Formats: sequence, C-alpha cells, structure tokens
Amino acid sequence: MFAVVLGAVLVLVVAGAAWVGIRAWLAQSHLNEAQQSAAELPNLVSTDPAAAATAVDALSEDTSAARELTSDVIWRTAESLPWIGPQLHAVSVLARSIDDVASDALGPLIDVAGTIDLDSFAPRDGAIDLSPFIEMQDAAAVAADGTRQAAASLAAVDRTALVGAVRSPFDEASSLLDGVAVATESLANASVLLPRMLGADGPRDYLVIVQNNAEWRSLGGNPGAMVLIHTENGAMTLTEQDTASGVGSSSDPILPIDDELMSITGASPGMWFQNVTQATDFATAAQLANEFWARKYGTPVDGVISIDPIALSYLLSATGPVTLQTGDVLDEANAAQLLLNEVYLRYADNEQHDAFFAGSAAAVFDSVSSGAAQPGPLLEALARAGEEHHLLIWSAHSDDQAVLDGTTLQGGLPVTDASATRFGVYVNDGTGSKMDYYARLNTTVGWCGALADGRDAAALRVTIKNDAPVDAETSLSPYIHGDGIFGVPPGTARTVAYIYLPKGAMVVSSHASGSRTIDTATHAGRDVISWSVDLPPGGSASFDVVVATAATPILDVVRTPTLYANETEDISISCEFA
Repeated sequence: MFAVVLGAVLVLVVAGAAWVGIRAWLAQSHLNEAQQSAAELPNLVSTDPAAAATAVDALSEDTSAARELTSDVIWRTAESLPWIGPQLHAVSVLARSIDDVASDALGPLIDVAGTIDLDSFAPRDGAIDLSPFIEMQDAAAVAADGTRQAAASLAAVDRTALVGAVRSPFDEASSLLDGVAVATESLANASVLLPRMLGADGPRDYLVIVQNNAEWRSLGGNPGAMVLIHTENGAMTLTEQDTASGVGSSSDPILPIDDELMSITGASPGMWFQNVTQATDFATAAQLANEFWARKYGTPVDGVISIDPIALSYLLSATGPVTLQTGDVLDEANAAQLLLNEVYLRYADNEQHDAFFAGSAAAVFDSVSSGAAQPGPLLEALARAGEEHHLLIWSAHSDDQAVLDGTTLQGGLPVTDASATRFGVYVNDGTGSKMDYYARLNTTVGWCGALADGRDAAALRVTIKNDAPVDAETSLSPYIHGDGIFGVPPGTARTVAYIYLPKGAMVVSSHASGSRTIDTATHAGRDVISWSVDLPPGGSASFDVVVATAATPILDVVRTPTLYANETEDISISCEFA
C-alpha cells in the first residue's frame, strides 16, 4: 500500500513539475515578446502618446497570457519550494506587474491619446493650445501611479536568490519598467505643469538664465545672460533681455544663505549674479536670481528656468538652424563651439559676449515659439535636456514646485534611499576665465564589497583634466585663459570641486593628487569634501574616496552638467584605485 501511495505521489510530483515547466516555457516566450513590444514605450509615452497605442495593444496580449500561465494553483504552490520557488515567484511577479501596466495603467492614457493629434502640441503663431495637456491630466496620473506601483513590486523581489538565467531578464525587464515609470511620471507632471506655466490660470513671467559651461559652476556654468518670457493663455512673448553684469551685485548676500552652504561656497552666490549657480541646489540658486532681478526691475518673477548651450543644441536639432543678427547660422553641430569658445576669440568685450549669448537664446526661442519644430523631436529634445540636467526649473508657486519635487528638473541634491546610493560632484571655475571649455570631468564609481567589520563600501573617483593647447598662454585670448587674474598662471585651469558623500556614509579612506586644498563640511545631512586643484595644459588630477554605506541596486553620481559626456563609469567590483 505504501508503495502505491509513494508511486502516486511521485506521479503527481512529476506531473506537477512538467505542468509548471511547460507553463514556465510558454510564459517566458510571451514575456520575451512583451519585452520587445515594450522597448520603445518609454520614448513613445513621453513624445508620441498616440503612437504608443499599437505597442500597448501588442504588449497587453502577451502580458495577459503570461500572467494567466503563472497564476494557477499549481504554480503558486511551487513558489513555496526551496530554490525553484524564488525563480517561479520572480517570474510570476514580473508577469503580473507588466500586465498591470499594459492592461490597466496605460489603458486610459492610450484611450485619451488616440483622440489627440500630436501636431496640436506644436506652437502656432507664438501660442500653444493647452487643451490637450488638460484633457490627459487624469489619465496620465493613473498611468504614472500604476507604473510606479508595478516598478515598486519588482524592486521588492529578492534578486539574490535568483539564478543568472532568471535574474538577467528580470533585471532587464525591471529596468525597462523603470523607464516607463519615469516616462509616465514626466508626462503626468508635464500635463499639470505646462498649462500653469503657460498662463492657463493667468499671466506669468519667467526668468530664463543661460549658463555658460566654459566657466564651470556647480549647476552648469556662469549665468551671464538672461531673458524674460511672458506667458498668457498659451502665448509666449520675450519681453526683456539682460546680462549678469547688468543686473549687478550686492555688497552683502542679497538673501540669507544657509550657514552650511555658506561654509562650502562662501557668500559669493548671494553677492554676484554670476555666482548664483555656485549653489549646489537649483532652488537656492533660482531664488537668489529672482531676488537680483526683482531688485533691478521691481517685480519678482513666477519662476526661473535654466538652460545652457547644450540644451540649445538639442532644441536646434528639432527646430533646424537659426540665423543670428550677426549673420551667424547657429545649428545643432556648432552651437556649443560657437557660444562657448569662438565668441571669445572673436570679441574682446564682455558685454559683447553676453549680448551674443542672449541673442542666440532669443533666436532659438523665436524659432520654437513660431512652431518651426515638429512636436515629437521638440519633446525629445526637452526630455533629453532635462534628464541630463541641462534644463532646470524652479517655481515661486508652491503647488508647481511640488510637481517638480524629485524630478531631474528640480536640480536638487543627490538622494540616497533603499534603491540607490548617490554621490554628488559639483565643479566650479577658480580661474576667472573660460578655460573649462577645455576641461574634462570624469567620475567613476564601484562597490568594494564588505569591509572587515562587515559594512558595505562604495568608492568614487573624480578626475579632472585640462586639455587646452600647450601654448594656451599665447594662442588663446586673455579672456579665455584668464590673464593671470586671481593669481592663476595663464593657461592653467583652477577647479574647486564640492564632493557630496551619500547621506549617512562614513569615509573609510581618501587620496588626492595635485591638490591645492582639501576641506570638509556638512550640508543637508551629507558630508562634503571641497577639493581644489590647479592644472596646466595637459595636466590631470584625481580624488579618490571610499565610504562605508549600505549596498543598493544602483550606485550613481549627480554631477555638474558639462560640455562633454556626463556619464559615470561603473567599475562594478574593483576599488583598487582607492
């Protein structure tokens, strides 16, 4: 009798294993198809919601099938088994989460998008029709909330128990879903924020500052030029232009500066408009800029927007070339070189430089507001600029600022949480010149594994190089090389870097090459290391630090957006440099 029972049990186990195995194979096939359908969703959701409908329909068919295959009673029972259980649980959560997004979260948004012509987003005669944004607000909020919850479900899965054959596609799908979550969140925010900013509820005025990446500041560069944009019922008008020198300076900080920030930057962000972006968070910089503007013109603005020549080049990729009053043709390929270097070889006067900057920004604005760009490429350009921190926004309206909170557009300090550990690297020119056109900033991070006491450790390397020609003192104009101002030899690039450690991290070791000075401070719960270095043409220097901090899936750096690539290299397993 025992043998009969045992035989029956074995038959059931084998049958159950075969059942689960076949369904797993079928589910994997559907999930692979779903991944292919979803690959373009992050881009389509944020730039062409109507075109996303076809992709979502195909995605939903596969995710629904995969969900059904991984949710029966035999599968759920097998999830409790050792070793194989976590693999099955991960596949089940993946199928369920993606199906929730495809079948529920994105459905209302796709329905609304199907009724909207993408061309309706384009400016016409200097104005944008705000109704499409308002119509999609509720559906975009549902999509953002649903994809956020789905991404959180995947993030909660214990990946340490997964074998490579499961973990690799799980990680890929999770990363893809994170991209969709970011895209839907951006769309939801835009649908709320843009009508307000464009004057749907009454006229508004925005100060647009143009940061010069050839003279580094923490948030990008010296904001030497600015324009005032008036908005009302979707219409946009450029009403004023000015320069940092024209707005003036203050003998004392124009607004109180946080004592902790003051210990890092000194009072200069509040005393000279050129230095407001030396502050490491954009909300502080923008409020200082607003106060400088209000002091001269008598009226504060509704918000401050920051762009730079890199952002302008992205916009020019959408609008096409524009002709400046000087006769120069500004396009995607030459914008950065012309605005950040050639203008200083051509003109000797600072006011001419600032006027050229402001005129270029105004020409691009006129091109955008006249509808020269197709909506899709224009939205892609704005999204790229925002993701890379070349576009920042602050609003004087608390409800608008709440929408910006937590986005890259906010320009806030690096956030460390359960999902990510982030350093901050903010660089500033100390030469009083435009030598940073030739400077290169590289950042490298990696997990070091466990320390002797069991704590996790992460390492950061910051490398700065001066790629100016060896004869910079004679071949470059005095305005570019600084002409010895602040005691820096012509051609030498002096950089002051503020290195923010992850919140709660403790320094294990550090080393710097070529340092002038190293100081420490604390800001907003983060330890900060200030590192100053002078680099002659061809010179380079590095700062290495290892910190004890809890390991997270993501290790990254929030850094000054520079002229050149802003990616951080992940060395993954080696901390030998520290």
